Amino acid sequence: MTSELTINVQPDSIQIAITEDGNLVEYQKETQQMTYAVGNLYLGRVKRLMPGLNACFVDVGSEKEAFLHFQDLGPQFASLRQYIKQVRSNRKKLVPFAKAQHIPLDEKNGNIATALEQGDEIVVQVTKEPISTKGPRLTGEISFAGRFLVLIPFADKVSVSSKIKSPEERARLKQLIHSIKPKNCGVIVRTVAEGKRVAELDNELSVLYRRWEDCLTMAQKAEKPPHLIFEETSRTIAILRDMLNSSYTSIHINDEKTYNEVRDYVELIDPERKNIVKLYNGELPIFDNFAITKQIKSSFGRIVSYKSGAYLVIEHTEALHVVDVNSGHRLKAGSQEENALEVNLGAADELARQLRLRDMGGIIVVDFIDMALAEDRQKLYERMCQNMERDRAKHNILPLSKFGLMQITRQRVRPVMDVPVDETCPTCFGKGTIRPSILFTDQLESKIGCVVNQMKTTHFTLFVHPYVYAYLTKGLFPIKLRWQFRYGFGINLLPDQNMPFLSYRFIDLKGTEIDMKEEYEIL
Repeated sequence: MTSELTINVQPDSIQIAITEDGNLVEYQKETQQMTYAVGNLYLGRVKRLMPGLNACFVDVGSEKEAFLHFQDLGPQFASLRQYIKQVRSNRKKLVPFAKAQHIPLDEKNGNIATALEQGDEIVVQVTKEPISTKGPRLTGEISFAGRFLVLIPFADKVSVSSKIKSPEERARLKQLIHSIKPKNCGVIVRTVAEGKRVAELDNELSVLYRRWEDCLTMAQKAEKPPHLIFEETSRTIAILRDMLNSSYTSIHINDEKTYNEVRDYVELIDPERKNIVKLYNGELPIFDNFAITKQIKSSFGRIVSYKSGAYLVIEHTEALHVVDVNSGHRLKAGSQEENALEVNLGAADELARQLRLRDMGGIIVVDFIDMALAEDRQKLYERMCQNMERDRAKHNILPLSKFGLMQITRQRVRPVMDVPVDETCPTCFGKGTIRPSILFTDQLESKIGCVVNQMKTTHFTLFVHPYVYAYLTKGLFPIKLRWQFRYGFGINLLPDQNMPFLSYRFIDLKGTEIDMKEEYEIL
């Protein structure tokens, strides 16, 4: 299996796509102004105690108050709370972390009212982004994730990933980390640390510890909560940190600044593979060039076709996600049981991809086509488990119930990715009447004349739908060539799969859009 990462940087957003053997399996989009909340550390203030829920609400600066349950405080929370009080009480001199006291927290019999008081200033970390009507979810167990290690302040235990099977290697890593770890800190050794030298691990551990020291300095100097004291790295870097392995053959980026950032990071963690990071300078939009736009259009939406006419119907509700499997117009020789099994196995393959692609979390209920044979139901269950092995999110899958339903729970840390694939009519804009479509090219030519003659912009790119592009460039003396002879060869015409039919977009040499929309088009 080969994997590729494609990053599309736009003025207002960043889109990240991961493909495996050419198939889109993960897609993330964030605005340039949006901060990556999961992993951020805040100095917050306790706003309300909820003894009935054994939880509290904390002000961390988000629109909705964040939720912190007693069970999420962690065994080191009492020590952390006491130390932060000491740090905040002396704004001139930082109390050395190595001298921080350990105070036990009664996790079994304790409750939120004994652990916290209203108005307390506490350091917390975001584990889930705001979802629907719920605010962020917090934890009091602070951690800093690196490529090889995870640093946990106030813990004192060294744990090694269970995926490292060799007893000798596990013992080596434990002994090594014990010899270099800072006082009052615990460490989790990640799977990719297997076989790594002490210098590499010591260097990363020093970087993670400096992050914690920087957080303490920020907490000390903060005027009043809420205050952000540590911001997680960009989502691009976070994906590379957690996922980069030998299966990745290329990372394509269309922005030089992001390219340099990613290349520097890859060179830092895996110098031999820095050349897989490539700057894309093609004329076509980067997602169009790598056949990602079409996959996005076909993979999102309420109905998703997957094989021989079969399709999934995906509905999202407040409490859960519901998926219905339909055979559609699929006609194939064989018994009904054989056809049902084949459709269901195909649905299991597509569903595993959809869960990752849309980042669907919480409870997912799947209504498969009924199958009479117990061995066929077992095959389907095993196929689903096998497909979900590549999913990084924690999940649990139950066998088919007697009603033919499969229940899946999947870790939810951010809202489900929902990409609208239906396009607004670009010709009538909801009015139901349109200008004669035969005049579209004349309309475009008049706008080109306006850009060249009135705005004095002689070099620009005109993006149109691929069908319109084909029409404008066909023949021995196409319309595009006639325009270039009349208005200059600075006119560049390109197709864009994201453009609705009979839509257009003018972009100047600086990448700024030239607004040529008429009044009736804006309404």
